[in-house]
Amino acid sequence: MADYIIATSSTADLPRTWLEEHNIPFISYRYTVNDEGCEDDCRDESRAAVFAGMRKGDLLKTSMINEYAYVDFFKGLLDSGKDVLFLDMSQKMSASFENCRLAAEQVRTEYPERKLYVMDTRCVSGGLGLLVMESVKRMEGGASMDEVIAWGEENKLKIAHRFTVDDLKYLKMGGRVSNASALVGALLSIKPVLYIPDGGTLDVVEKARGRKAALASIRDGVLHDLSKVKVDPAESSMIILHADCEKDAEFIRDAVREKYPTMGEIRIGSLGVVIGAHCGPGLLAVFYLCSGRFPS
Repeated sequence: MADYIIATSSTADLPRTWLEEHNIPFISYRYTVNDEGCEDDCRDESRAAVFAGMRKGDLLKTSMINEYAYVDFFKGLLDSGKDVLFLDMSQKMSASFENCRLAAEQVRTEYPERKLYVMDTRCVSGGLGLLVMESVKRMEGGASMDEVIAWGEENKLKIAHRFTVDDLKYLKMGGRVSNASALVGALLSIKPVLYIPDGGTLDVVEKARGRKAALASIRDGVLHDLSKVKVDPAESSMIILHADCEKDAEFIRDAVREKYPTMGEIRIGSLGVVIGAHCGPGLLAVFYLCSGRFPS
């Protein structure tokens, strides 16, 4: 058994069943549905209910995790007598990251004999989930905490993130596009194709005309990236997350399988609630290990 713990947040968008199977603790973000407070529990049924509600007009808002919650979470882990590797969203995408950092500094002074490593993963959602899964696989294979940290720091920027959204109004509500851009986008059926570069921000790399064009752009980008990978495809894995658009996820999976039939696991799952609240139903996101982050 490892002498350290890998922990994450609910925004890794991993299934609750997988987290429990591998004994991975997570700290939950909170959100409201029409002003009713909820906790992100990572359950598929919760995610499905949220996206169904959003299609009917439910209003979601999310809140950051405060410093005290992180302190309690870290103390609870360190009280086990083990060191801790904590993987959370990119600091550029999470207002909670500074609270996490401050909490970690405080807790380290109270547990000087223990190691608490907080990684700025530069990942989000399923990209973070993939980093967690790969780290856990190495831990369960006998790698030390330092070895897992070294692998993560070396490879985190090799996890590509490609997204598209179906309705710009959610990005508008979050301040990521202007009212004018959202209006023009709706009139012209613009579907942005989004990408997370090395800096861990969320950038628009293409404005596709229509959903089919956006999905085709993502497919082509994924296949192009995989063609540059210098490892056996069987050693690669992929996570495809969707917000109530499973057919689109299957479209991407099937295109990848057709081109790379020996590729490793391609996991399809439901997008987490927190990311979904900012992007809305219809979001399709693909995450995979490749040679580096190259938007086009």
